Amino acid sequence: MRSLLSRLDSLLAPPPDPARVGWLREWTYAHRGLHDGVRVENSPSAFRAAVEAGLGIECDIQRSSDDAPMVFHDWDFARLLGRPDQGSQVAAQDWRQLRYSSGDAPIDLGDLLRITDGRVPLLIEIKSKRGYDVEQTCRRVVDALDGYAGLHAVMSFDPRVSRWLRKHSPATVRGLVMREDDKGHTQSELARHLALWAARPDFLAYHIAALPSPMVAAARAAGMPILTWTVNSPETRERATQYADAPIAEGAGLP
Repeated sequence: MRSLLSRLDSLLAPPPDPARVGWLREWTYAHRGLHDGVRVENSPSAFRAAVEAGLGIECDIQRSSDDAPMVFHDWDFARLLGRPDQGSQVAAQDWRQLRYSSGDAPIDLGDLLRITDGRVPLLIEIKSKRGYDVEQTCRRVVDALDGYAGLHAVMSFDPRVSRWLRKHSPATVRGLVMREDDKGHTQSELARHLALWAARPDFLAYHIAALPSPMVAAARAAGMPILTWTVNSPETRERATQYADAPIAEGAGLP
């Protein structure tokens, strides 16, 4: 069974052009920016700190009520902003009136692009959930990236993101994020391969707790870059060095 799946992988998700994706292996990526007890995740100060440290940046995107691509992880504001609101029910201008504990305001993808200005690469994760119009987020992200010359890639747990990009924005480097624990949707081997075939990504961003993985090892051997998250300790950094090409890291997992 595993041999058959591996052969199908090579046919349906061939390795990408090394010239397009080689840069992915060359960086450590700060998970949601370089955040700590003062700088809040996905905030302007966390992103500026990552740029100053020479780290790539991983960030999260979801839409406001008026479809702006906001840089924010949680679907609601409770954990980070102390409010019960759902982000999808708040307009972008109202997001900007809110404040993190650091004093920063939430930003959209255009703001982030102005902060990075091509100096470090970006991994842009599009958030998705059941019933969510993820293709609309894809459109808004691609629109925001139009004309941006810095290194960047767009990824998601949702295979539809990579599939949409392959059709509508083929120059965009696209990734599939995967995990195998009870929080994911790809616990079974068959489900993981189905996601890979549907997405046909340029790279994988795989949960560090699920490595090593036979499927990931085969994809890496075939030339597909493998990123891994969240590297947050010396032990997970060592595992990332052994089984992946680049870490998405925070805290003690950073160099």
